[in-house]
Parts: sequence; C-alpha cells; structure tokens
Amino acid sequence: MKTLFSGIQPSGGAPSLGNYVGALRNWVKLQERYFCVYSIVDMHAITIRHDAAELRKNCRDMLAFLIATGIDPEASVLYYQSAVPAHAELAWILNCYTYMGELSRMTQFKEKSKKHQDNINAGLFTYPVLQAADILLYNAGFVPVGEDQRQHLELSRDIAIRFNNMYGDVFTVPEALIPESGAKIKNLQDPSRKMSKSDGDGDQGVIYMLDPPDSIASKIKRAVTDSESEVRYSETKPGVSNLLDIYSVFTDKTIAEAEKDFAGVKYGPFKNAVAETVAAALSAIQSRYREISADSAYLDKVIASNTPRAAAIAEKTLKAVKERIGFPL
Repeated sequence: MKTLFSGIQPSGGAPSLGNYVGALRNWVKLQERYFCVYSIVDMHAITIRHDAAELRKNCRDMLAFLIATGIDPEASVLYYQSAVPAHAELAWILNCYTYMGELSRMTQFKEKSKKHQDNINAGLFTYPVLQAADILLYNAGFVPVGEDQRQHLELSRDIAIRFNNMYGDVFTVPEALIPESGAKIKNLQDPSRKMSKSDGDGDQGVIYMLDPPDSIASKIKRAVTDSESEVRYSETKPGVSNLLDIYSVFTDKTIAEAEKDFAGVKYGPFKNAVAETVAAALSAIQSRYREISADSAYLDKVIASNTPRAAAIAEKTLKAVKERIGFPL
C-alpha cells in the first residue's frame, strides 16, 4: 500500500461539521486504500500565542476525537508531531534548501500576519517548511488537500525535487490527492463561505461535531434560506442548497433523491428533518468520543504504541538525508 500523510491542528474544541465532511470523514475511507500516517500537528499550533495547559488538553481531545470518527490507530499511524524530533530536525535542514522568495509568496503567511500583527514570528514564516518535513519524512506519495493547502504542497514538491536533484533520490515527491467530488458544507448564516471554526459569527453559522441535538436544531432553524418556500437545489438558493447538501451527506442520498423527499414540504419541516438527521448521525460519534475520552489508559496506550512506529519511519528518512548532505555519522 502506498503511504498517505495528513495532519490536523489541535485548535481546541470539536471540529466543525464542514471539517468533518470535507476532510476527516475522507480520512476514515482512505485507510482502506493507503497506509495512512495521521499527525496531530501541535508544533504548527504554537505559531500563535497559546496556553500550555490548554494546548496539552486540545491534543488529547483531538486524539480521542479522531479515533471516535473511525481512525484505526492499529491500521494507521496516529501520533503527536512534537513526540517525533525528526520533524524539527528535518525542518531545519530543509530551511537551508528553501528560498525566502518562495516563503514570502505563501498566501497563508500573509493572511495570518494580518490577523496576528503583534506576533509575526519566524515560525509563522517558515511554517510551510515544517509542513514539507512532515510529509517528506514518511515518503508519502499522496497528501489529501483542499484549495487552502495546495500552495504549501506545491512548495513541498519543489523542495523535494530540488534536494533530489542535488543529492539523488532521497525523497518521494508527493502528489495531491483531491477529495472525491461531494458536498462542501457552507456557513449556515452566510452560505457564500465555508463552514469553519474561524468564522467569528458567534458560532450560529457553525455546527460542531459535539453539539447536542437542541443546539443543532437551533442553528439549523436559524439557517438562512430565501423568500420562496420550495425546497430545491439551485445556485439562486444557496441556503436551501447547503441544507440539502448536509441532508444528502448524512443519508447517503443523491441531491435528486433529497429533493424528492421534500417535494411540497415547507422550510420549517424541512429544517426540522435536516436537524434530526444530523443529530442522529452524530450521536454515535459523540458517544464514542465520550467513552474514549474517559479512558486515559487507552489513550496512553495509543500514543505509546504509535509514537515509535512514526519515529522509526521518520528517523530512517532523516538518516538518509544526513548521509547525503555530509553530516558525520
């Protein structure tokens, strides 16, 4: 099986419904076709100011959540990035093969610099090099990416090719794995934007994976629709179309089938049905999350068994890099 790498930041709280549908649900499916290395990238999380105890808790919570969604820590490698020193060591080496001009063109650096003007640190600038190290350490042939990460993956490819041209084939040059076409869940209050934890709209437009049924119902009840009353999928009806996308995802129905379910149905009952469908689908994940979170011994065991697995792969690659560039062994 070819290797696939992906990482997720422990940003605190449960992921949004948009993140689950767009990424994490796909991670579970990818385990069937690839040897998957999934990292909780806590080193990336410190590019902005944070509370130490909160970060530690967020990492633990994310570990429990990923397992609850269906990530198998025996089939896949699931670990904390900071627990494998090779990430930081390779990142430093790759910094020396990355150009300032390349990093200065990174869109995310520009965006985050605007948001955190009091903390434009070097780590924020070189973040993409650490991301390249994350991927290249595991000889990942594939990386699932959305549009917001495509630029970083292209830089990872450029660094790998540049290094290989200088020292021979050391790194696998990763390819983007574009998610299968499907729903892109939008903000309930503004369906022109994706549903994201960073929306800053008071959370009314975002459903979180651990939201209780009454919260889900309240948010969907307040979801923006339009002045019509027909449940129909159309570019001119983005709010209704978004709710149909959500319904189709969690019922495994096509949009045409979903439209048929609500033929002649008013928006009120339609929203109630969507809310009930989402709450029912999330209940199993929520129950599993609570069970796993309460089992500290199990989580400790997952990390204790997976960290050496990750380190063994990473250190083998790092050793090859050190040999090629001439470090004493």
